[in-house]
Amino acid sequence: MWGRRSAAVAVLVVVLTGCSVTVTGSARPVVAPVSPPAGQPPPPTGPGSTPAVPAGVDPAELIEDVATAEQVVDEYWTRHWSDFFVGTYESPTVVGLYDGADPDPALPTCAGEVLPPENAVYCPEGDFVAWDVTLMLRGLEIGDAWVYLIVAHEWGHAVQARLDMSLNLQQSELQADCLAGATLYGAAADGTLSLESGDVRELTTSLTAAADETPWTSSTDHGDPFQRIGAFDLGRTGGVEACLPVSG
Repeated sequence: MWGRRSAAVAVLVVVLTGCSVTVTGSARPVVAPVSPPAGQPPPPTGPGSTPAVPAGVDPAELIEDVATAEQVVDEYWTRHWSDFFVGTYESPTVVGLYDGADPDPALPTCAGEVLPPENAVYCPEGDFVAWDVTLMLRGLEIGDAWVYLIVAHEWGHAVQARLDMSLNLQQSELQADCLAGATLYGAAADGTLSLESGDVRELTTSLTAAADETPWTSSTDHGDPFQRIGAFDLGRTGGVEACLPVSG
């Protein structure tokens, strides 16, 4: 699986800055980042906690992209939940960026396990979402659409956890990809996210990379590139309802 910006964002900038240059981004949210809630744990800053920063990646841009992606995705579901589902939408807790290579004891665990490196998770037990900083940094070599895709995908798992089981597909990962497509393009329709010409290419590349055999995912549980791209595109064109089981 792919699984708020920390109150100590400046700390992460200091930890990561030093060997990077600015990368040109494309997916730009119109809305401004919101302040994180009180009590969120800071990023790890201890010995060995500095992730490698790929050439061409600006850590400060990563922090901004993650924070705005979180806001854009949460705002979409807050605004549109009642269009599709009964009940009231409640946001998952956002742990945000963490360093799985050097786990911080202050960070939550999931089912008693430390959060995995080079991964992103939705944890049902704690109802939270989190993304490993190394995974996000490496993905920025593709483009900033990578960040938005991962955030929207994991949020899709949080949405699944809020639905009646009859609305969950057996292929939960592909359904999360579909919900990600519905979310990002729905946000673009709302005017809270600006998608530019290069974003389609970045999203396709990101979905392909996420389906490759890696330590944190495989085509057997997440689908192959064609399946992932197809699921995302289904949500993009058909919206949330296209991601749900067909009744009758």
